[in-house]
Amino acid sequence: MTKEEIWAAALRQSAVDLNCSPEDFGREHSVVVRSAPHAGARKYLSLPFFCDLVSYGGNVVASVAPEAEAAVRAYVERYAPEHCFETPNMNVLADALRPFGMRICFMAEYFLPDVSRMRQWDCGYALKVLGPADFAGLYRTEWSNALCEKRRELDVLAVGAYDGARLVGLAGCSADCESMWQIGVDVLPGYRRRGVAAALTSRLAAETLARGKVPFYCAAWSNIKSVRNAVKCGFVPAWAELTAKPEAFVRELNGQ
Repeated sequence: MTKEEIWAAALRQSAVDLNCSPEDFGREHSVVVRSAPHAGARKYLSLPFFCDLVSYGGNVVASVAPEAEAAVRAYVERYAPEHCFETPNMNVLADALRPFGMRICFMAEYFLPDVSRMRQWDCGYALKVLGPADFAGLYRTEWSNALCEKRRELDVLAVGAYDGARLVGLAGCSADCESMWQIGVDVLPGYRRRGVAAALTSRLAAETLARGKVPFYCAAWSNIKSVRNAVKCGFVPAWAELTAKPEAFVRELNGQ
């Protein structure tokens, strides 16, 4: 799979998720569209969005509910794309959403593989490719990034690192949409900083590409260790995304 094919797949998927066209992400101006449900959207998304912003670097595409359109349009047209995802400008959006009972909730950076930079890393531990039957009993707290209990039917592939018979690291792929699988990785505390995460991630990315799917990687910009792992394994920044959620949902996430 070429770099061009990988990026084209991501743009098509983002267009499905946001109810726009792939070309909208490359326009010279920001774009605001009405959000709508779609059977092909990433499975973990709750559609329609009230407010979701995506930038591949050149502009912002905002997918919104009708009542949020005017406020969000004013915001994305006022500020440069990169500033729409950071404070202090982001406080303007937060204030505009507050009367609707909405709060800025999820913010993340997404990474795609650059096939020219990918390589396989060795960590000194045995690696094993696992299918759903192999990891069916691994839905535990220590592997909560690699596997998702709530959507276990989407977990399709994994790679485990073993110290003898002991599983010490696990990377898993979730088939979040037809063409793209998301990678998550966990390493036991006593085995971190030994290259285990990079070995697992690089192997799983290669296994995913070999199956004709695009691996993608998500991390908060403050999660430096996770971003470093992505970059080490040949992933490069692709898009940033910000999503608003109801205030009650945000309070629940905060344990309030």
